[in-house]
Amino acid sequence: MIAQVENILDVTVLDPREKHPTIFRRFDELQPGASLIIHNDHDPKPLYYQMLGELGNIFTWEYTEQGPVWWKVIITKRAAGESDETLGEIAAKDLRKAEVFRKYGLDFCCGGKKTVKEACAEKGLDVTKVEQELQQADRAPVATRALPYNEWDPGFLADYIVNTHHTYVRKILPDLGTYAHKVASVHGDHHPELIEINSLVEAISDELFGHLPKEENILFPFIKQLVQAKNSGQLLERPHFGTVENPVRMMEAEHENAGRDLERIRELSNNYTLPEDACGSYKLLFKMLEEFESDLHIHIHMENNILFPKALEIEKQLRS
Repeated sequence: MIAQVENILDVTVLDPREKHPTIFRRFDELQPGASLIIHNDHDPKPLYYQMLGELGNIFTWEYTEQGPVWWKVIITKRAAGESDETLGEIAAKDLRKAEVFRKYGLDFCCGGKKTVKEACAEKGLDVTKVEQELQQADRAPVATRALPYNEWDPGFLADYIVNTHHTYVRKILPDLGTYAHKVASVHGDHHPELIEINSLVEAISDELFGHLPKEENILFPFIKQLVQAKNSGQLLERPHFGTVENPVRMMEAEHENAGRDLERIRELSNNYTLPEDACGSYKLLFKMLEEFESDLHIHIHMENNILFPKALEIEKQLRS
């Protein structure tokens, strides 16, 4: 068996004026799925953005070495029709990567239909840095085995969401409301942002306490009916709402509302940064808010990026 020769270009031996044109020419000669490895004596990040701007999203970029002497990058030409996964699709496959998204404030639940490049561009983030950390997450050891949400039966996943996340929402929101009102009353004069935070907590509470019963009494039972019809081969009566897409889109819109309010709370609180005069209740409020936000992100991610797409696909199969 003959070993495949690596396609390597040492950029340092080229005249500065010829570096980028040569790389573009060598990349253009690649077959879909093939790679070019470039060696440079400094970070070639400007090349990444030039290629993205001139060629579009037709390549992947992976650092294998980053200084101090050499920078080495594997540039791979995408196969025809291949495109970037969305934030939601990435998180659905590996929740370790959701931690990278959280670190950079990238919304993988409500905003999960954007690609990493699109989401980074919106926030002005260095996409090469984010993508590198996502690649590192692939190689990171798993301390505990993550629950395989993406492999679960949709009916089982719906029950898990209700028993775990809906129960948590119903338990925590009344306490959140109490503390948000109390802290705003005591500290609102010196920290007026707490007045708006209290209003936002009330809005989130109203939204979710109206939202959960619609999922539990209408959408989730119908998803279970879809699964049963698929497994049994029986015909399924058309529901009064026509297609599962209608309640799904309504639930996604309500998720968006709650997610937007939580993002605003994070902005107002400067990422839950406590002032020097924060009392015990103030500290507890911010701790509860941050924990609630983290849980709701996973909660909405499971629905928007795993459960709902599966339900839409099953209905499509049954209607065909």
